[in-house]
Amino acid sequence: MRSAIRNGEVVREDEAVLPVSCREVQYSFSVYEALRIISGHIVHLEDHLRRLRASCRDISLVHPFSDEMIESSLRKLIEADGITDASARILIVGGPSPLFFITYTGLLSYPESYYTEGAAVSLYYGERFMPEAKTSNLLMQYIALEEAKRKGCFEALLVNRKGFVLEGTRSNFYGISGKRIYTAPDELVLSGITRISVLKASVHLGFEVVFTPPTVVNLHMFDALFISSTSMGAMPVSSVDGRAMKHDAWNAVSDICCLEREWE
Repeated sequence: MRSAIRNGEVVREDEAVLPVSCREVQYSFSVYEALRIISGHIVHLEDHLRRLRASCRDISLVHPFSDEMIESSLRKLIEADGITDASARILIVGGPSPLFFITYTGLLSYPESYYTEGAAVSLYYGERFMPEAKTSNLLMQYIALEEAKRKGCFEALLVNRKGFVLEGTRSNFYGISGKRIYTAPDELVLSGITRISVLKASVHLGFEVVFTPPTVVNLHMFDALFISSTSMGAMPVSSVDGRAMKHDAWNAVSDICCLEREWE
């Protein structure tokens, strides 16, 4: 039985439960962060805590849990279970009696073929509610991803009413054209912690970042498309809705991924 954190205390994982009668649970009035632990090191912890605070502010979720308490709780959990490599999830539920949990699973990994041959994705027409906040309001993402899986795809890309391809259900999205990388502006998407590193790595490798998202009609024109997230790093896209995409700049995607991972 794994351990977990509930309001700063180490408990059995099966004791880290949500009260189903709680109004805030029923309305998904909560925020979360997913992060990686590598060799006992919490990757990009300060960045994750900063975004957690920002998400709380965005939805007016007031809680008593300080950054220091959350960090201390993570370290208590690592020590309690002797964690070396894992994917951890921080959850804060608001309301009159706020709740704070940390749980973890094995470190997420993907087949090497996804990086050498690319991943298939599909399109889903829908827009994230309050995109800049990492909330538990994930129904659309769930439906979109399940639909993608039924099509044999790894991820679904979200398309807004103007035809812009903004992001994935669990990833950020980019298009490479020459020495430019196109992606949605921060105010339209959930700016992932890995996205920050990916854009930094892109500039370091000589690319200009253009905050204009690809569109449904011009996806096939890019030299390469790729997605990124905490668990996957940077991963090339092989096809969109069954249509093969260019892979002329896949080496650049690999270079960006390697550099981003080095900075962890």
